[in-house]
Amino acid sequence: MPSTFLTNNDPIARVMVAGTGVLGAQIAFQCAFSGVDVVAYDVDAACLDRASARFDALGRAYAADLGAPREQIEASLARIEGSTDLGSAVADAKLVIEAIPEDLAIKQSFYRALSAVAPAGTIFASNSSTLLPSQFAVFTDRPERVLSLHFAHEVWKHNIAEVMGHPGTDPAVFERLVQFARRIGMVPLPVRKEHPGYLLNTMLVPMLIAALGLLVNDVADVPTIDKAWMIGKGDRIGPFGILDGIGMTTVYNVTRSLAERTGDPTHRRIAEYVKANLIDAGHLGESVGRGFYRYPDPDFRNPTFLAA
Repeated sequence: MPSTFLTNNDPIARVMVAGTGVLGAQIAFQCAFSGVDVVAYDVDAACLDRASARFDALGRAYAADLGAPREQIEASLARIEGSTDLGSAVADAKLVIEAIPEDLAIKQSFYRALSAVAPAGTIFASNSSTLLPSQFAVFTDRPERVLSLHFAHEVWKHNIAEVMGHPGTDPAVFERLVQFARRIGMVPLPVRKEHPGYLLNTMLVPMLIAALGLLVNDVADVPTIDKAWMIGKGDRIGPFGILDGIGMTTVYNVTRSLAERTGDPTHRRIAEYVKANLIDAGHLGESVGRGFYRYPDPDFRNPTFLAA
């Protein structure tokens, strides 16, 4: 077993982010932008190559949206290193932020492997959007150090971090995560007890499922549904633009899980639709250039979209 970190309130200076997809890359970059050293871990070199391109794109986004100077962007990129070796990636990390696919079996397997190589004092935090920390804690050697730290898409603009423990989470660990979230520029939102969907997704997911239900039940098409939301609510993005940002793998896993849990035939049709019409076609969302819309210039960003 690697060396143990003492329990203290020293600032967390080095983290491992597991998973370098859309949100994993954003979390890693935000940590680095805030002065934290980051090891971005993924399963193979191809994933890390794609992550490198994402980090470069995030640098451009931070410059455009936040006015971040070039020197700060370059310093942020320099704080991120990639690794495909789990043991070396976590060796010096006081915190792991897990952002791997939203699949319980995959996550449970990951936490078993992580427990075998992580220092005894390392905190495990999941970015899961629907699963509960108690579902992972039992597969670790440190359930008192397991909790969730959930971010929203485009973390530099939508800077909330939902902190949710399970009944066995050490309150001191919970508070340390609240402090860490604040340190990296997030507004920490403590969740008092385990709740599927946390705060944001408890409110957001029903809207997205409703939009997908309208589509698969042939009530209206994608642009029409998005226009209804964007014009009616004065929003700059509709449900299908949001879904593209989330990514179809997560959308599929969440809707499949809902279908299994509820037995609702609409949930089942949604999951089948996403798999057949988007995932199988390689239209995984904004990160690959195509989901419900084509990127980098989706129709809903065209000034004429809402007038047509």
